[in-house]
Amino acid sequence: MKIRTIALYLLSCLLFWSTSVHSFAGNEESRDAGNSKKLRVIFDTDMGPDYDDVGAIALLHAFADSGYVTILGTIASTKYEGVASVLNVFNTYFHRAGIPIGVPKQWAYAEKDQQHWTDSLIARYPHIIKTNAQVPDAVSLYRKLLAGQPDNSVTIITVGFFTNLNNLVHSGPDQYSKLNGLELVKKKVKNLVSMAGKFPAGKEFNVYKDATAAYELFKIWPKPVLFTGWEIGQQIRTGLKLINDAAIRNSPVKDAYRIAMPQAASDHNGRMSWDQTAVLIAVKGYSDFFNIRKGTIEVEKDGSNKWINKPDGQDAYVIPRMPYEELAAYIEQRMMHQPR
Repeated sequence: MKIRTIALYLLSCLLFWSTSVHSFAGNEESRDAGNSKKLRVIFDTDMGPDYDDVGAIALLHAFADSGYVTILGTIASTKYEGVASVLNVFNTYFHRAGIPIGVPKQWAYAEKDQQHWTDSLIARYPHIIKTNAQVPDAVSLYRKLLAGQPDNSVTIITVGFFTNLNNLVHSGPDQYSKLNGLELVKKKVKNLVSMAGKFPAGKEFNVYKDATAAYELFKIWPKPVLFTGWEIGQQIRTGLKLINDAAIRNSPVKDAYRIAMPQAASDHNGRMSWDQTAVLIAVKGYSDFFNIRKGTIEVEKDGSNKWINKPDGQDAYVIPRMPYEELAAYIEQRMMHQPR
């Protein structure tokens, strides 16, 4: 009887350990090939002016092909004409042409890339969305997607500006939900993983380009946030193996890097890989790659940020653990994934 009691106790401990996952993103083991519960992701991106967004969306589709992710939507946080088409190019290339796309219809940052990789991809690769006017407003799509998902189930990955999320939390009820935006986020979103900010303090592009949105959003955002900062992606160089792999042909991912990388001397050893890190830790969890520091972000009106350490805080930013060279190799291998 005593042996049985001990066995039951050990079993209960094992069950508790196996179901206790951190609030930011599940480890790889929690979504292996035998687990049908995929991560539900909305991907929010400033696809251009930079092109690390290309690596990020390639990574996301690679994880989707591996069975880890369901991509609910790809939403632009910028509104230059053509951004909807570019997103559709990548979704089509990875055989997911029907993924919903949204673009801001109100004010949003609108500068496109200077290297003309977006124009080149639109001209060369199949896509059914020809103009931004063909897709819904970003906030409207957010509300539709969130309303249709189970409670506390959606991971939002942002690798651009906070324009859409700020507009979302300040949105009112509509045909998709009787809840206002903040209530809808509280009910449906599990967590937010974001490439944004400099840590422990600084001023970074994704924050200061729409400083008002970031300033307002993080005063009221209700769910856990895991940040990967500028200082992380700066050290991770990818793209050279991709563009030099002769076996990869007719790939918009390869073409974006092939076109843009030679135009900047700073990319001689590969492009800095900020956005890929957000996709990586959202899907695979941070623990194999990074450590974290818990606390709260404070964003100033000019878009600068600082971090307040709180050991029991629900938010965190990542700090180095795996050597950057190993991390770059891991990310680039998945960027080179070819569609099934």
